[in-house]
Amino acid sequence: MTGGLFRLITAVLTILGSVSLLPAVAHAQPNGSGITTPKFLKLTMDAVAPGTVTTGSDPTLTVSGTVTNIGDRVVDDVSVRIQRAAAVTSPSGLRSSLRLDQVNYEVTGPFQDVAERLSPGQRKQFSVSIALRDGTGAASLGLTDPGVYPLLLNVNGEPAYGTQARLDDARFLLPVLGLPPASGDASSLPVAAPPEAAPVATTLVWPLADRPRMVAGKPGSVNGQPELLDDELAVSLGKGGRLEQLVAALESVVPAPGRERGVAGSVCIAVDPDLVSTVQTMTRGYRVLASPSDPSGATREGTGAANAQAWLDRLRALASSMCTVALPFAQVDLSALAAVNDPGLSARALLAPADVVDAILGTQSLRGVSLPDSGSIDEPAGHLLRQHGYETAVLAGSAVSADGAPADLDTALTSAPAMLEPGVVVGGEQAAPDVVRVPAVSVESPSSTPPVDPALHVTTFDIWSATALAAVGSNPPTPSFTPSKVRFDVTNDSRPARLQDALGAMAWTALNPAPDRPRSQLLMPPQQWGANREEGIALLKQIELLTRNNLAAPRAFADLVAQAPDPRPYTLEYLPRAAQDAAPEQYVAPIQAQGARVSELLRALVEVPESELTPLAFLTPAREDLLRALSLSDRRADDNTLADLHAQRRIDQATRELDTMFASVSVLPPGGVYTLASEQSPLLLVARNELPVAIRVMFRIEAPAETKITDIGEQLLPPSGTRSFQIPTEVSDSRTLVIPIALTTPEGIALGEATSVSVRSNAYGQALAIITACAAILLLLLAGRRLWRRFRGQPDPADEGFDPETQRRASRLRRARQRLQRQ
Repeated sequence: MTGGLFRLITAVLTILGSVSLLPAVAHAQPNGSGITTPKFLKLTMDAVAPGTVTTGSDPTLTVSGTVTNIGDRVVDDVSVRIQRAAAVTSPSGLRSSLRLDQVNYEVTGPFQDVAERLSPGQRKQFSVSIALRDGTGAASLGLTDPGVYPLLLNVNGEPAYGTQARLDDARFLLPVLGLPPASGDASSLPVAAPPEAAPVATTLVWPLADRPRMVAGKPGSVNGQPELLDDELAVSLGKGGRLEQLVAALESVVPAPGRERGVAGSVCIAVDPDLVSTVQTMTRGYRVLASPSDPSGATREGTGAANAQAWLDRLRALASSMCTVALPFAQVDLSALAAVNDPGLSARALLAPADVVDAILGTQSLRGVSLPDSGSIDEPAGHLLRQHGYETAVLAGSAVSADGAPADLDTALTSAPAMLEPGVVVGGEQAAPDVVRVPAVSVESPSSTPPVDPALHVTTFDIWSATALAAVGSNPPTPSFTPSKVRFDVTNDSRPARLQDALGAMAWTALNPAPDRPRSQLLMPPQQWGANREEGIALLKQIELLTRNNLAAPRAFADLVAQAPDPRPYTLEYLPRAAQDAAPEQYVAPIQAQGARVSELLRALVEVPESELTPLAFLTPAREDLLRALSLSDRRADDNTLADLHAQRRIDQATRELDTMFASVSVLPPGGVYTLASEQSPLLLVARNELPVAIRVMFRIEAPAETKITDIGEQLLPPSGTRSFQIPTEVSDSRTLVIPIALTTPEGIALGEATSVSVRSNAYGQALAIITACAAILLLLLAGRRLWRRFRGQPDPADEGFDPETQRRASRLRRARQRLQRQ
């Protein structure tokens, strides 16, 4: 009796698709998504057809997948079925519905056999179909209205030593724009989406960025080859690489001449200037480190010059016909950049990107719009953007909060622009309006920055669609703006499943009109996006499909950011997760110190006509190295050890290179004792400049009390050369004196190592002065004595034996001899 009841209960639970009643067999463990991670079978969804249901779709949904035995036991009677939950009714449901328990998928289809037995390591592909609508009496999903529906693919099996149980599942979203007539039911009619709502104005940003690849500590040069950490970028730019496929997907929507722009009009390419500048340097040949962990070690020839040139040419063609906007340099953390507060670094990160992109791609990018990688910035970062001429920042919807608005994940504010008041942080994570406005308080601007209007527009994107788009492709990150309540490891889902989730998220706003939600959406993938060509084309076609069904209308990115705000108050909110994923605070001080050294050296360098290398071109790589250390690339992982290692290595390499630069300008030690010919002889010195650019220097000489050395003022040293100087010197001591000598910039910054000169003068000093004085006194006494005796008519004893007449005769005789000799 008891055994029969147990078998009955087990059979009932199996029909309901419940989890195994045998904990000793299943040993299931929960993962971050709320589903069980089996130890026996792994279910992977491979394809869904149709991916988006319309009135013209096939009336049957077909899902194909693969079941793999990942355990150590045989599994018998493997079967799968499709289940459906209720349509997503809130924006957060696009994420939270992927964590629903199996019992919430109330509509179930029949189990379909996959394999009688799967041995350990064995896999089996399958395809399961089910009708979309009721009407034929067969099993169906029972769809009656358009919407975005969560679907579950459930696999059951009987492991050895166990009973039939649910061993794994796969979850995904199915967007339904309309329903086709039921198969075999002539009386059924197609069901379209509600026509009363206006089409959703849709804009898609298409990012092209990569992690920093340049080796740090390499100053600018004319003929030197750049060095890359590795050659992965060559693979990414080549056929089938990540960046190549992103460009290929965009090429599929470029209209032919004379045709309407369509989807292409809604896309704006967001380009990382660090990426395109690196790619351009690759086209001229480059070197790659033999070991990325040894930046000063051996290098080998890079292999991606041809790939780089081809990719760059294709991107130039796209940029000439599509909207283009520059990203902050190397995905720099704007909040950390504001904390560093270095005008030179800020200018390179914020002012230079548009010029770099325009120069390399031969286009005119959209100016005054910043797209921070984190999607969230603090108040100082907002001030920094405004000081550098930015009128608009594109942020996550949860990075702005309405004063007094409820902290609800599903709160959706109206589509009208709004005013943000800085200085107040409001809690809550909600979907925010498309455009808001942040007035900046008065902040002292750098001297090179003109006065600015005290207002910064903030254009927001939907965090739910952005989270879904981030999961598309390889190495999917979970963005910083994704609420903690719905964060889980998306890599447990297959790529086709994650693509389905993105398609559903893109369609949700169009399918769910409401007076408190905007009829517009900005779709924002992550900047280091991993979508391939097929996935990218599927997303672009989704916009086209929504447009064709009158649910969406392509809107240019420039039109979106140009919307006028209204005066309602809002505040910026720097999200806690964004602060956690930010560049560590420990890097602020060293980067600030090295940035100041770059500026000090740059002010001392001089551009000369005969030199091909300019001071700015020479020192720009040093600034870029420091910015790359603040990159947010690869900082979405739970463990940032590798990102921290790369950042610290860049700072150390940049510091060593700057040390070398400052040490390259010095005074050559003369060696031995320098002897002056006289007490006022000049001091001869030789200064050497090993830098490839000219530099202005000053001598700093600590003269002893016995010397007087004239300051010769500011002097110019030629590039990669030496120059001799004569320093006016007066020495009043014949002893050997030690004179310390050093070079500085005109601002007093020390250059090179100080040296000292041992000087000895031929002057006798005090003894010579005494002897000279005594001789003068004796001469005066003797002259005075002679004059005194003559005045008194007394012969001088010194004149004894002196006959004037004899002297006159001798003189005449000498003159006569001289005349005869001349004749």
